[in-house]
Amino acid sequence: MALEITDSNFEQTVLKSDKPVMIDFWAEWCGPCRMVGPIVEEISKDFDGKAIVGKVDVDNNSISATYGIRNIPTILFFKNGQIVDKHVGAAPKSVLTAKLNAIL
Repeated sequence: MALEITDSNFEQTVLKSDKPVMIDFWAEWCGPCRMVGPIVEEISKDFDGKAIVGKVDVDNNSISATYGIRNIPTILFFKNGQIVDKHVGAAPKSVLTAKLNAIL
């Protein structure tokens, strides 16, 4: 299951992670986010132990403003605490897994 990433655990979970991190910035009211949600959950299971896969609710966390998230869903890929890739909008599982595999 994808981790719930919040303002309070972001630094420890994402910036200090020794594994690549994929974060889905989403909101409950966002239709495309609801399409991507199950894909993110599948990826979380597929990459268990190899990468951290999480979700940030943009309505309840200010992290989205910190990273300039203006459109959702936006998926950010982190490695060693730095953004190394990004995808804006709904995407098929193959696109997101290819991006995550590229940073493993």
